[in-house]
Amino acid sequence: MADVKAWLPWEDAESTLGGVPAGFDVEWYAGGERPGSLDQVEFYVPAYMGGSDVVEVVRDMPALKVVQLQTAGFENLLPHLADDVTLCNARGVHDASTAELAVGLILASYRRLPRAVRNQDQQVWPASYDEMDDSLADRTVLILGYGSIGEALERRLTGFECEIIRVARRPREGVHPISELPDLLPLADVVVLLTPATADTRGMVDGKFLAQLKDGALLVNVARGVVVDTDALLTELAGGRIRAALDVTDPEPLPAGHPLWSAPNVLVNPHRGGASTAFAPRVARLVRAQLERYAAGEPLINVVGGPPR
Repeated sequence: MADVKAWLPWEDAESTLGGVPAGFDVEWYAGGERPGSLDQVEFYVPAYMGGSDVVEVVRDMPALKVVQLQTAGFENLLPHLADDVTLCNARGVHDASTAELAVGLILASYRRLPRAVRNQDQQVWPASYDEMDDSLADRTVLILGYGSIGEALERRLTGFECEIIRVARRPREGVHPISELPDLLPLADVVVLLTPATADTRGMVDGKFLAQLKDGALLVNVARGVVVDTDALLTELAGGRIRAALDVTDPEPLPAGHPLWSAPNVLVNPHRGGASTAFAPRVARLVRAQLERYAAGEPLINVVGGPPR
């Protein structure tokens, strides 16, 4: 087989991948410039968190066969690809980073670390505390969207002496279906959202959903902002009945002056779920494996759209 033209996002793809697999003629991004051979590119890896420019550039790739994303989410690009282009996401790449952040958000909210940071900024050591911090021990954590990240999160929560409720779109052994949420939500002290953004999940966490949470429950969103009805969440936060820790928001980026910034009982993190040192080596291994599969005519993994290859 002749060399396949691939366009990769790293300044030195050969070093990043530990060598370019045989069968590929690789170009990489240089200051965002498009390669002169763009019309020959068959295998494209967009930049991490690439924006509207990704949608634009794929339209200029008539030979494109595969798009390998560095993100788990794919909903923004899928509608813009030709029917014969295979789209693969980065399932598994962000498991460690996102699971770690979810644990961090829970602990930061429970142990009121934002208050400690504000006190440090003002050089204040409180003479006493008005109440005890919450502990994750003896709590029930409901993981909504129990996939590979959910499994990674459960492994990290194992040592915290808490109970886990697993919920997914399709039930399986030990995992409840979404249809059982009305019975499960009142049991949860913490609800961690890990669902993808789809027509079914958009706005799923609405006023009715939130009303089923027990008083003092903590909602952690490390999925997509649109899964939560922001107005409904603001209403609950203003009433002080529940708390939230958000890595993602709707809208996003969260504009200055938005009421979420100043809402009580909420911790806002600027979408950093996958942005850790665990990301780079894992995504490099995935891309190299996909390139090798493609060159060998073997089935690609993590196919989320288009024909299997």
